[in-house]
Amino acid sequence: MRYISLLLLITAISFTGFAQKKDAIVGTWVNATGEAHVNIYKKGERYFGKIDWLKAPKDEKGKPKTDYKNPDESLRSRPILGMEMLKDFVYDDGKWTDGKIYDPKSGKTYSCNMNIKDNGQLNMRGYIGISLIGRSETWKRVR
Repeated sequence: MRYISLLLLITAISFTGFAQKKDAIVGTWVNATGEAHVNIYKKGERYFGKIDWLKAPKDEKGKPKTDYKNPDESLRSRPILGMEMLKDFVYDDGKWTDGKIYDPKSGKTYSCNMNIKDNGQLNMRGYIGISLIGRSETWKRVR
């Protein structure tokens, strides 16, 4: 009986450790320019991110900034604050892959992979086509 209890305890601890690593990305991150905070969360087995803070949430007219560069005209009036900009990431061996990142400054969507560096910062790699041709950015966790 002791052996079974010990085995169950070890199994539970190992699954907890795996879940913590898998969900290590969950939380609020500040982008490289410091202009936005993005809250990364989990829906099912996929990860998403919404803009939940902007340094300058209003335009020059004092109105909330909108997604005016979106190629879809019907989305140009949606506010940037609250917008889901990270979509459909899956966890795979220490990385979050196969997702999309939307850049409201350009109105473009890119394929994206993410991983957490040893220093705890989030490395983002956005690209078109293959990962070698793209741009990387480092985000920091909001404390």
